[in-house]
Amino acid sequence: MTKIPTGVELTPFDTEYLENPYPVLKRLRETDPFHHDTQLNRYFPCSYEDVKSILKNSDFLTDPNSSTPDSFARHFFNGEEEVSMLLADEPRHLRLRRLVNDLFKPRAVERWRGRIEEVVAEHLGQIKGPEFDLISDYAEPVPTVVIAEILGIPAERKADFKKWSAMGAEAVFSPDPSPEALASASEGAELMTSFFLEQIALRRKAPQDDLISQLIASEIEGDRLSDHEIVSQCSLLLLAGNLTTTDMIGNGIRALLENPHQLAKLRQNPALIEAAVEEVLRYDSPVLNSARIAHDDIEFAGCPVAKGECMHVSLAGANHDPEVYEQPEKFDIEREQIAHQSFGGGRHLCLGAHLARLEGQIAILELIQHFPNLCFSDRGLTPSFVPEFRGMKYCWLNTQ
Repeated sequence: MTKIPTGVELTPFDTEYLENPYPVLKRLRETDPFHHDTQLNRYFPCSYEDVKSILKNSDFLTDPNSSTPDSFARHFFNGEEEVSMLLADEPRHLRLRRLVNDLFKPRAVERWRGRIEEVVAEHLGQIKGPEFDLISDYAEPVPTVVIAEILGIPAERKADFKKWSAMGAEAVFSPDPSPEALASASEGAELMTSFFLEQIALRRKAPQDDLISQLIASEIEGDRLSDHEIVSQCSLLLLAGNLTTTDMIGNGIRALLENPHQLAKLRQNPALIEAAVEEVLRYDSPVLNSARIAHDDIEFAGCPVAKGECMHVSLAGANHDPEVYEQPEKFDIEREQIAHQSFGGGRHLCLGAHLARLEGQIAILELIQHFPNLCFSDRGLTPSFVPEFRGMKYCWLNTQ
């Protein structure tokens, strides 16, 4: 009888899951797809239909403070009194989303294409090789600089900007952060908040063509974002947006190098890049899970779920469901109709999805074209330990 993975076995604290979660999720999906994880106080759905249904259900909640005191959601997000828009419920979520939504629509994001291409070219030019780390030399700095450019951060402050972003990542996305990580995150948050408040004050006096100025100017029926809300939105872009885009670029290059026939196809036909990025998102999603909280006592998938209980849905599991994807473990950049769940769903569909896609398309395609002999280095790669996310800490490559 197949042992059902549960608890820590379904987190990066388990070595097998950290290295490759997909075989673990396959065993769970085949034996207990709406798994009640009593060790971590959560339900863990991992089939495509269950995950999609939960994400699209507008009755379910996202604010961890709506969950029971001992739930996984409450523990993981450390009981913040006022959560970001990412986790806010209605009506606060709708208000914030409406005020920023137009700034992230495809047409608004497309105007940054030229500058993203310049940033990518600049970082490619800085890789002298023949050996380099894909993450620290490319996948990490590119989205950080792009976000800084979009926000209008002065060039001389970009190094500080990157440092403050890194200081918060481990604590914000870990269910059990160390005292050192918490102290570092607190210090980084204070420095970043002070910096953004300073920038907001400057933009109020002299608006510029950047996102901070646009956030200040955004208005619907007399309603505007407060300075605190603008800081929160900028911080969310940094902490969540940078990390996920870094992981998407890294995971994409890794998948292409591990599947040389697919890499050859993309080099021969660059027009496949849009489909290739969608397949990267499905095949090795940078975000592993999302969460919803039962708004009432309900029954789902034949299981009773009490009000306030957490449903920690597996986006990665849904993306590898053979009921939806033929040969889901196969990386195929010509796969048709890739309706992946990597950007979530429903009213909380990722606001930065268009920007992430554009960055990924440009960064991945330009790297493989710039280095026609790109391959893995003997120095290998190391998985990144940031719960809820999947990426690499290091990935050494050779250019010749």
